[in-house]
Amino acid sequence: MGSSETIARERIEVLHERAAAAAREGNHDRAREYVRRARRVAERNRLSLPKKFDRFTCDACDAYLIPGKNARIRTQDGHVVVTCDCGAQARYRYD
Repeated sequence: MGSSETIARERIEVLHERAAAAAREGNHDRAREYVRRARRVAERNRLSLPKKFDRFTCDACDAYLIPGKNARIRTQDGHVVVTCDCGAQARYRYD
C-alpha cells in the first residue's frame, strides 16, 4: 500500500465521519457534499469505498442515510432492503 493510497483512505474516513455528523445535525446538503467528495477521492485513487460508508449512502442522490430519519430499512428473504427518501433502493445480502 503506497503512501498516496494511505492518505486517500484516511481522507475518505474523515469525510465519512463529517458526513455522518452533518446528517445527524440535520445539515443534509453538507452531508451530500462530503459523500460526493469521498466518492471523488476514491475514484481518483482507484479505491473502493469502505463497506460501512457505502452502505450508508444513497447512490442516486448522494444522501448520507440515517435509518428512521431519511431511510427505511427492511429485511426480506436473506437480504436487507434500504429505501432512501428519494425512492432509490439498495439490496444487500446478509448471512
